[in-house]
Amino acid sequence: MYDSGLGVYGNKKLLDAAGVDYPKGVGDAWTAEEFTAALTALTAEDPDGDGKVLDVSENYGLATEWGTYGFSPVLWSAGGALLEDGRAAGVLDGPEAVSALTTVQSWKPYVDPNTDGNAFGKGRVALSWVGHWQYPAYSAALDEDLVVLPLPDFGNGTKTGQGSWAWGIGAGSKNGKAAGAFLDFLLDDGSVGAMTKANGAPPATHTALAKSELYRKGGPLQVFADQLAAPCGTRASGPSCVAVTRPVTAGYPVVTSEFGKALNAVYGGADPKTALSKAARAIDRDFADNDGYPLG
Repeated sequence: MYDSGLGVYGNKKLLDAAGVDYPKGVGDAWTAEEFTAALTALTAEDPDGDGKVLDVSENYGLATEWGTYGFSPVLWSAGGALLEDGRAAGVLDGPEAVSALTTVQSWKPYVDPNTDGNAFGKGRVALSWVGHWQYPAYSAALDEDLVVLPLPDFGNGTKTGQGSWAWGIGAGSKNGKAAGAFLDFLLDDGSVGAMTKANGAPPATHTALAKSELYRKGGPLQVFADQLAAPCGTRASGPSCVAVTRPVTAGYPVVTSEFGKALNAVYGGADPKTALSKAARAIDRDFADNDGYPLG
C-alpha cells in the first residue's frame, strides 16, 4: 500500500544565512564533497555556536535497521553494496564502501546527537538525514522554511532506500480467493489514500500517488516520488537509477545486523576497512552455514 522515502530535510532560513546553495531535485544532488563543504559553511553561521549543524537520527541507534536503511544508500552511491551474488566480501568491505564510510565518519563533529528528537525542529541544526515519517512534525515546525533534498552523490548517483511493510497471500492458503479480494480492497485508491494520509508514507500505486497532495508533481515531497520512479532493483547499476531494494534473502537479518554493528563502530571511530571486513566475514560465514539461503 505504501513505500518509503529517504533524504535530507533542510532549514531554508539557515541555509540561506550561511550562503549555501542546495539541490532543487534529484537531478542536482550535492556531491559528497559539496555536502561536506555545506556542513563547514553552516558551522560558521551556526546560531548556537556549538558547530553541530547535522542530524543523522543518531537517537534511533545506528546499530539498528535505521542504520542499514539510512546509510546503505551511501554504499550504493559510492559503487559498493551490502551483498553481491550472495557474498559480502569484496563489496561490503571494498574500496568504494570503505571510502564512503570514511567520509560519513568525518561528519561526526558536525552532528547533534539529537537525544531529545528535536534537533531539527527546534532549529539547532540546519540539516536532518531521515525519512518521510518526519515530514508532519518538520512541516509544522518550519512551515515555508522546510526544503526536502536528495542524499548526496558519492560518485554513482544519489541513491535512496525503499520498501516497507506489505501484505501477501501464503502459498498454502486455503482462502486465496477471499484473501485476493481483501488485497484488491487494500490496493484501491481510497484505501491507499486513507492509509498514506494517516502514516505520511508515499502511496505505492501510481494512481493514488498522482492524487496525493504531498507526493504529486509540485507537492512538497515530490523528491521522494521522483526517487521511487527511478528504481534500481537490488543492484545499483549506475547514476540513472535511484531507489535500491535491500537484499531479498532470508539471510537479511544477519546482513542488517552485521552492517549496523559495523556502521556504529565506524561512527564511533573504528577503522572503516577493519569494521566492514569483520562484518563481511560474519555475513559470508552465516550464508555458508545456511547454503546461501536458497529460494524454494
